Amino acid sequence: MKLRLHTRWDLTPREARRLQERLHQRVVLEDDFAPLRCVAGADLAFDPETNIAFAGVIVYRFPQLEEVERRMARRQLRFPYVPGLLSFREGPVLLAAFARLRTEPDLILIDGHGLAHPRRFGIACHLGVLFDKPAIGCAKSLLVGEHEEPAGRAGSATPLLLDGERVGMVLRTRDNVQPIYVTPGHRISVDSAVAVVKLCLDGFRIPQPTREADHYVRDLRRAYGSGRL
Repeated sequence: MKLRLHTRWDLTPREARRLQERLHQRVVLEDDFAPLRCVAGADLAFDPETNIAFAGVIVYRFPQLEEVERRMARRQLRFPYVPGLLSFREGPVLLAAFARLRTEPDLILIDGHGLAHPRRFGIACHLGVLFDKPAIGCAKSLLVGEHEEPAGRAGSATPLLLDGERVGMVLRTRDNVQPIYVTPGHRISVDSAVAVVKLCLDGFRIPQPTREADHYVRDLRRAYGSGRL
């Protein structure tokens, strides 16, 4: 899987914020994709003692959610932990994992935020713009914005608002379980992002592609810690 846009990663936090503001201008928040045949879930875990990160990407047939391929990459984290600049810390190792894919996904789901970000450019936007692919952020916790609590039944949702703008939806994926935060990253609307995420649910709180990617990278990290990787 190849990048459509190349950018620098060796930036200071100030330079990174400026780059986010520039790249935000490239974000498309309307549906711009053909019928989806394959979707990819991506996540990252890191070893806090060594600062080595493990990125995992799993591609699924859609909507069957049958696994097609999984790839990983391991890299040393170079960028410091700075709130709002997650993609500059995790981006290089995620791109390395995506580069190893033989199957080209039609859409990317990642554990993180997209438009619901202080500069409207979370990691889902960043990956979407770099690959010029539809991308969706599926986050387990709130980063920015305000919302009302959705009803307790699975499928209930309320708008996530930032400065009065709808930047995502708060989606209850299981009855009376904490909701998730679905936000568009690139080339997809808020409503379509929610529709795709609902089709990726299989009875758990987290959509299958990102949940399994999370399990994958956790296993990689444990294997590394025990000397098996």
